Amino acid sequence: MQWKEEAMEKLKRYSAMRTAEKNIPEQICMLEANAVTLRSSAAPKLGGHSGVRGREDALINNMAERQELEWSLARVKQWLAVTDRGLNALDPEEILILQRMYLFPERKAVDRLCGELGVEQATVYRKRDKALHRFTLAMYGFPET
Repeated sequence: MQWKEEAMEKLKRYSAMRTAEKNIPEQICMLEANAVTLRSSAAPKLGGHSGVRGREDALINNMAERQELEWSLARVKQWLAVTDRGLNALDPEEILILQRMYLFPERKAVDRLCGELGVEQATVYRKRDKALHRFTLAMYGFPET
């Protein structure tokens, strides 16, 4: 495992995972509302299917999609919990560096960090590497030697 690349990729996915944590329950709610409509006898015929059979197929598909989304939501929440614990092991400066560079990337993040922290670019990169290392240790423990 290339620990540094893995940590950077995980941090880059963080924002999308937070968004998914909010969007998946909304998708489930939409599917639940659709299931109610499908159960009603006034539901229109679907696709090439006729009557009851078409509604049954649509309900089964709806249930399967909701189940997949519920499993996905559980995985997303678990992923976020583990990642948050890794981030909580960092000091505020390390979090700032990782936020600007990976979590919520900004243009010219390194230059901005240089100005805010009053350090050279090389120092920002050293601090980034230290933060990634500490984040990785908090996530996975000590690597085997």
